[in-house]
Amino acid sequence: MTTLPRGAAALSHRAVRRRRAVAAVGAVSAGLLVLAACDKPTPMATITVGGDSVSSEATCGGEGEALNTETLNKCLQDKGIDEITVDATKEVRFGVDPEIADHGWTILMNGQPLVDSSKKTYQAIPGSVFFNAQYGAQGDSTLVSIKEGEQSATGLWSFRLKKKED
Repeated sequence: MTTLPRGAAALSHRAVRRRRAVAAVGAVSAGLLVLAACDKPTPMATITVGGDSVSSEATCGGEGEALNTETLNKCLQDKGIDEITVDATKEVRFGVDPEIADHGWTILMNGQPLVDSSKKTYQAIPGSVFFNAQYGAQGDSTLVSIKEGEQSATGLWSFRLKKKED
């Protein structure tokens, strides 16, 4: 049994609840401040071959602003991009976040459009295409990019496809 006068226990219980509520509001506020200080990541693009996948944020852009030709050409020269090994007999699957799909996207091979623009989040292309001279491939490595935007490019995600040795 409590030794507090009648009503005092109820008052102290309310004080505890009030402190908990203030602490919860403080934690939420601190979390929002931390999130506000972070840069928003760009949408992701993913390439999958068999059971292997590689994902990347934008190599250039990806924030909704149009990129000029000079910037795009510089991005296509970038050497530090993700690679994936491709068996020419397998399908190469491309996936993009809905944000990219909403603006339309095109797969580029060595800087040239390989397919028409799409607003879907997924496309699949036979692996043999990426190493076929008829499509502009040269050697056992191909630069593949995903260009966001139908009219002007607003983002570029680049990957290097390496031909799997037989």
